[in-house]
Amino acid sequence: MLIVAGFLGSGKTTLLNHLLRNNRGTRIGVVVNDFGAINIDSMLVAGQVDAMVSLGNGCVCCAVDVTELDELFTRLAQPRANIDVIVVEASGLAEPRNLIRMVVGSDNPRIRYGGLVEVVDAEQFPASRERHPELLTHLRLADLVVVNKADRVGAAELETLRGEITDLVGTVPVYATTRGRIDPGLLFDEPLRATRRGAEQLSFDELLAEHDHEHDDEHRHLHDDYTSVSFTSERELDPRRLIDFLEDPPPGLFRAKGFAAFGVAAERRKFLLHMVGRHIVFEPGAWRRGEPRTSQLVLIGAGMPSEPTLSRLRETVHNADDFLDERAMLGVWRYTPH
Repeated sequence: MLIVAGFLGSGKTTLLNHLLRNNRGTRIGVVVNDFGAINIDSMLVAGQVDAMVSLGNGCVCCAVDVTELDELFTRLAQPRANIDVIVVEASGLAEPRNLIRMVVGSDNPRIRYGGLVEVVDAEQFPASRERHPELLTHLRLADLVVVNKADRVGAAELETLRGEITDLVGTVPVYATTRGRIDPGLLFDEPLRATRRGAEQLSFDELLAEHDHEHDDEHRHLHDDYTSVSFTSERELDPRRLIDFLEDPPPGLFRAKGFAAFGVAAERRKFLLHMVGRHIVFEPGAWRRGEPRTSQLVLIGAGMPSEPTLSRLRETVHNADDFLDERAMLGVWRYTPH
């Protein structure tokens, strides 16, 4: 579940429309609460409370009151709803912090937090933050900051703004674009329609096929710096070093996904990693019969330095011949749901 927030006029609706038109087969449930009208994919959707409107591309638009959100999330997450990703527009609906707590604290195993995207109007933000200083607090909660309408300011002004935001949010990626154009692959994976079985995850090869593509000129955006890094290790990893990497990520990292095998004597399971922004989840599972204990990770971000990132990942490999003590897993257990 992805949360999109930002001040009035920053371009949230434009970004949502772009995702709906360019989602490569992903079925999106869009939740809005504007009691007016929102134009989604050339359709005018009246803002009626708890109204669910089915769009032609398999997406759904809902207009809800905040008190009904939890029930709506549960309904959209049901398998028969056939929704892959839920996108919630937070502006005017609730404080982003409250929405994050609601999603992260959900007991529904099909609901996973996909991050808070804060949309910033490059031209108007300097004035908006003076009038509404709470916007800075929202930025500090973000997992990705999208500086929209970047074509309306000069290059020097844009770089100054990006620098100021980076100083505020630290390693959180700051992505500059125009007309809400952001690659959906930065936010969520394309589903496996032909072979989908329940909550099946993308394989490493499919992740590579999804993210290791070159943008053609038509799809490149202003200051487009969407990058992905793939890492494979035939040797097992040191869980402490991997946790150190994830807790102190390279600048620009937004998502990480893959499988890890740890060089711990008492732990022979396969660990699925999901990371969005600063939110880390490990899920233990079993290796298939005959499957090598190979760790495979894909990292996706904006402005993420490839070589330094790979260098740090190589340092997570446990090169010694002896196994680590089971206490080395304490950091992983901290991020494993119980």
